[in-house]
Amino acid sequence: MIKKAVLPVAGFGTRFLPASKATPKEMLPIIDKPLVQYAVEEAINCGIKEIIFITSPEKHSIKKHFKTNKELELRLLNSGKEGMIEKLNPKKFSEIKFYYINQNEQNGLGHAVLQAESVVGNNSFAVLLPDDLFFSKKSCLEQLIDIHSQTKSSVIAVNEIDLKNIHKYGVIKPGKKNSDAIKIDDIVEKPLAEDAPSSMAVCGRYILNSTIFEHLKSTKSDKSGEIQLTDAIKSLLADEDIYAKVYEGEKFDCGSKEGFVHATISLALRDESINTKIRKIIHHIGNRPRLSAVILGNHLSHPSN
Repeated sequence: MIKKAVLPVAGFGTRFLPASKATPKEMLPIIDKPLVQYAVEEAINCGIKEIIFITSPEKHSIKKHFKTNKELELRLLNSGKEGMIEKLNPKKFSEIKFYYINQNEQNGLGHAVLQAESVVGNNSFAVLLPDDLFFSKKSCLEQLIDIHSQTKSSVIAVNEIDLKNIHKYGVIKPGKKNSDAIKIDDIVEKPLAEDAPSSMAVCGRYILNSTIFEHLKSTKSDKSGEIQLTDAIKSLLADEDIYAKVYEGEKFDCGSKEGFVHATISLALRDESINTKIRKIIHHIGNRPRLSAVILGNHLSHPSN
């Protein structure tokens, strides 16, 4: 059973500046929950008992968010808002052990994962990148755990993407397919479209055996000075089988502004308490370009003297 999960959250979130200057990108809300909470809940719902945040000293709010706030709970209780207490601090959080390990230098995803070795030990573990938000009947992590339970191997989530964007991702060379599991023959970090071994890009969920740590230690930094998890996985392939799972469901890249907005709208439309109003807002916005075109057209047709 997978009981430990690593969540790298130390990055600066520069694409969301100035919003992320004082508020960690992972704490920006999708409707009424911070982005990072979706990943934490996905992990807990899969039986994870230990959450290991690889963070930075400035990100106090993440730790504060997952701690009980007795004063706020008492105020809610006294004001007749008992129902909010469970939303504020779900009981399932009380059963989880949270670790916070500082990544003092931003040296890449591989370096971040390596910081968790002392807590993970010799156990297989999950890695969840909170930037990637998934929606499906069976969670992305659960889909990976099913394959790991059968193979005892490391498993990586992948999805098909347009080749014009392939240079942004780690990409696998798929081998033999066995049911839902695809054996990985090779993996390449951010290839050019013409060099990509497939259109199957790695997305932000992994199940890794602890053997990855030795390979992370021997992985050299890339041109940007970062230790890439993809390069360590490529090295691990020489020693053991690794599998990929094509994720079944919706995925939102909340590390980009457009992905963040897309996820927010999608969740809002699923929320029965607000979706009717949101549909009206979307309809209103959708009509505005046509209205603007009419106004602009009239203005151009009847210029003032």
